[in-house]
Amino acid sequence: MPAYHSNFTEYNQLVGNMAILPFRTQFRGPAPSFSKDIDIIDEALYFFKANVFFRTYEIKSEADRVLIYITLYITECLKRLQKCSNKHQGMQEMYSLAISKFDIPGEPGFPLNSVYAKPASPAEADLMRQYFQQLRQETGARVCEKVFSSEDGKPSKWWLCFAKKKFMDKSLSAPGQ
Repeated sequence: MPAYHSNFTEYNQLVGNMAILPFRTQFRGPAPSFSKDIDIIDEALYFFKANVFFRTYEIKSEADRVLIYITLYITECLKRLQKCSNKHQGMQEMYSLAISKFDIPGEPGFPLNSVYAKPASPAEADLMRQYFQQLRQETGARVCEKVFSSEDGKPSKWWLCFAKKKFMDKSLSAPGQ
């Protein structure tokens, strides 16, 4: 069975070899505004439980690179949310994870430098970092909503059970974290 790929094949801007896709967000950043029902983050959340089991992933479009990054970031979010007992604590943890220092393609700590192109200029690197930051903030908020969606306020074991999975045998966090 093949992995699921992004259906967002129309985009106006690239940074490196990654598409700058629009998505619904409440956070400031370079992402174009989006008004449709399903965006790239919704798509990544929908495909997450199936895609996370794949060790390899064939990239069919530049949008798939965004999907890969979001999938890896969802795993990081779930690792952090395991330690949270309520939604408020989870939202604080997601915010601190989103704004913490992270590597972008081309930097030595980025786990998928073979898949992503290094930004061509410092301005492009800044755009990529801002886009990733906005993606991280919105994805963290949505993951927290999914994990703490029950009426009793307890975290969903059906989401947290995926915290130890490694999509493509990669992780955005450094070893030992």
